[in-house]
Amino acid sequence: MKALSSRPKRCKVCRSEFVPRQGFQTWCSPDCGYKLSQAKQSKERAKVDKAERAEIRQAKERIKTRGDHLKDAQKAVNEFIRLRDAELPCISCGRHHQGKYDAGHYRTVAAAPELRFNPLNIHKQCSPCNTQKSGNIVEYRINLVKKIGAEAVEWLEGPHEQDKLTVEDIKAITAKYRALVREMKRTNP
Repeated sequence: MKALSSRPKRCKVCRSEFVPRQGFQTWCSPDCGYKLSQAKQSKERAKVDKAERAEIRQAKERIKTRGDHLKDAQKAVNEFIRLRDAELPCISCGRHHQGKYDAGHYRTVAAAPELRFNPLNIHKQCSPCNTQKSGNIVEYRINLVKKIGAEAVEWLEGPHEQDKLTVEDIKAITAKYRALVREMKRTNP
């Protein structure tokens, strides 16, 4: 039988010096050994939990419909618009207030689906103007001309080619606007 080395080691838990009874021993007492094993089990459980969450996320992504992806993209674009226009008043009524703000479309999604994600078509709008006054469109147009110019408004009002976005196109739009939102939050905390 081999003689054990009497070289002292440092305990991985309490950092005190000890002489190990076995070569692989990295703890000084049964209490420290128990704490070390609990920490190792906790790390392993965390790895398993993380893998399970990733698997669930992937499964949810696989069953998403085109409509679900459109909702995700619209949510990302709307958040970007609210951040972009954070210091501006409502595009329709021109007032600042404590209520909820929406990202209001000048040309509605039903009327011009090809402009659904176009930032020129979407601006910060108070909830009463957007929902209760059907967009308060007359005032919206007047203030939109002041904000982006008559030429841009005329372009929005003009005919546009219908585009059928694929799921991959929609995912790219979502990723683009989420990245823009992260960047804006990072630079303007």
